[in-house]
Amino acid sequence: MLKNQKMDWPFLFILPSLLGFLLFYICPFLTSLRYVFVDKPVNGNFVGMQNFIDLFQSKSYLNGLKNTLIFMGISIPVNIVLSLRISLMIHKMTGQKELFTLLFLIPLVIPSGSMLYFWKMLFDYNGYVNNLLFRIGIDNVNWLGTSLARYVMIGVFVWKSLGYNIVLFLSGLSSIPKEYYAAAKVDGASEIQEFFKITLVHLLPTLIVIVILSIIDSFKIFKEIYLIAGNYPHDSIYTLQHFMNNMFHSLNYQKLTTATCVLVLAITMSTQILFKLEKKVR
Repeated sequence: MLKNQKMDWPFLFILPSLLGFLLFYICPFLTSLRYVFVDKPVNGNFVGMQNFIDLFQSKSYLNGLKNTLIFMGISIPVNIVLSLRISLMIHKMTGQKELFTLLFLIPLVIPSGSMLYFWKMLFDYNGYVNNLLFRIGIDNVNWLGTSLARYVMIGVFVWKSLGYNIVLFLSGLSSIPKEYYAAAKVDGASEIQEFFKITLVHLLPTLIVIVILSIIDSFKIFKEIYLIAGNYPHDSIYTLQHFMNNMFHSLNYQKLTTATCVLVLAITMSTQILFKLEKKVR
């Protein structure tokens, strides 16, 4: 009896968060699912899978999907490689580890408005970067009005989320027993062999978590794009979040809900594939 009471405590602690998650996320999502199969929100007729067909025939949706995939395909690997490299450097340091970790966490505590104002001042047509280029004889570049805007936003994303990934990698690195490295050195293993045979293998669970969090975070880049480029960004940074935001403003709940369903399904499948891959590799 006493054992059962002790087992209930963890559940009681997470119960408020669980209720909030169910009430504010799961229930609204399930309630909105009916819009997926009707032609209009009020007194709508059942249309089967027509909303999905219309969604994948929408040029703006396909453009947003393409840009989102390109953004994820570049920003997530760059972010992971950079954060892992910096984590390895900090982990090998003999002192001041906390100071360097704290420096990379600063972007997380700076308000988004201030941070994005700084980036906008940098890459505005009359900003600091173009001023520097002009001084060395290079014409001004329209960073935010051309396809270069995509790389500016990738820079913002990497700069903002680098510190969070570094903390996770450092936590994973500290859990690897030092005896493994000592045994590898005795066997004559090189640093590259140590990395692939010991470090990377034991960091795999952390790496999977970071990939999942990075995928989710990459969908949140809409706020940064909106604050820097406004309502009408360049086509290269028009993402799925822009499409869904536009559908919300135009009260097109059918397309909004259909796009959300596709997104949730894609993230769920990606997460499951990553977890199965992790189990298979381990």
